[in-house]
Amino acid sequence: MFNETPAAGPGHGEMLDILARARPNRLKQHAETLLTALGEINVIANRTGLVMVPMRDTVKNVDFHLGEVLVSEAHIADAAGHVGYGMVTGRDLERAMAMAVIDLSVAARGQDDITANFLEQERAHLAAVDEERMRQVEATRVEMETF
Repeated sequence: MFNETPAAGPGHGEMLDILARARPNRLKQHAETLLTALGEINVIANRTGLVMVPMRDTVKNVDFHLGEVLVSEAHIADAAGHVGYGMVTGRDLERAMAMAVIDLSVAARGQDDITANFLEQERAHLAAVDEERMRQVEATRVEMETF
């Protein structure tokens, strides 16, 4: 049976995207506030590694691997079997664990108002950062017709 009422806040995939790009200090602070309510946590994985970056050659329409990226990964579970996962670029195991704690909290208890507010603030911040980056890119655009 499908739930007819829409979930508050972003979906799981969008939430993970926001958490992976969230400001590290704010992410870690928010995770700290959730830890006591989660009880005992089992750490399944907490490691760094390399992942391949897939790309598509649009001319030949084939996939290829551009290279490898260093990532930090955390995978945790609570006693009830709910899982939390976090993966971030770079060597920052604390940040990956903070992401996994927030993911576990949402999986176990649903998205509370504080987490929804945190995600909305981070989404707005990331949108502003992306918009500024696009403005900077646009300033370097060259009109080929003028050459």
